[in-house]
Amino acid sequence: MGTFEVVVGRPDVRLRPFVDRYVGYRERAELPLVRRQAAGAFVVLILGWGAPLDVVDPRCVERGAHQVDSFVAGTFDAYCLTRTIGVGTGVELLLAPLAARRILGVPLGELANRAVAVERFPGGWLDRLRCRLAETPDWPGRFRLLDAAVAARLAAAEPVDPRLEWAWRRLAGSAGRVGVGPLAEELGWSRRHLATVFRREAGLAPKTTARLLRFAGAHAALTGDRPAGEGAPAGAAELAVRYGYYDQSHLIREFREFAGATPASLARSHSSNPG
Repeated sequence: MGTFEVVVGRPDVRLRPFVDRYVGYRERAELPLVRRQAAGAFVVLILGWGAPLDVVDPRCVERGAHQVDSFVAGTFDAYCLTRTIGVGTGVELLLAPLAARRILGVPLGELANRAVAVERFPGGWLDRLRCRLAETPDWPGRFRLLDAAVAARLAAAEPVDPRLEWAWRRLAGSAGRVGVGPLAEELGWSRRHLATVFRREAGLAPKTTARLLRFAGAHAALTGDRPAGEGAPAGAAELAVRYGYYDQSHLIREFREFAGATPASLARSHSSNPG
């Protein structure tokens, strides 16, 4: 048994191209709580205090973070697990890769498929920010503190190569349906050069990123976090057609790889446990 409280904050309007929202939380887990976290073409930043947790990549234990309350998880191309018990409080930010590249100040190739405790992060600024958040008594004050920190990081950061920004926008805007070959041609780059630059700066190769973007749309439709006005798909076959998979088997393989479960089992678990 346990409880989970959430407070959502909107960043300053000037920061919203980089950070969509802040999610403050307070969670009490009286028994060990294990969650399966789906893969994604995004970076997770958790700044927390209280009960620690483990972030485990089942493929390689060294890629995880253990007994931490705050961490950065780079873009992941497979699901991972989190485990915790006790009372934890903190804030979560989900960052698009190139926004994370500027805010964190490191090429995301260094963070791909890794979770890193914030005290091990260069410069110590994330750990200092975590401490200041913990000392701030209310959520509005914490969100203002995050606004100031993000704005300062962006002001000091070098801009990302505009060609790479354009490539990301094309991939994200098409929900991963743009081919890597046509994308490279439009940029005037070779496929190899595009893959090298994209992997170094955004964390994963463009083809893998495209797969994750397509999966994200299908996963959101299945679990109910779909865009306004878009009805729920009738089943896996319709989901495959809507999101550009070759067939239902292709969809199921991607869900097993990226979510660790089939669409049917995810739909059942979500409908029986909407929290």
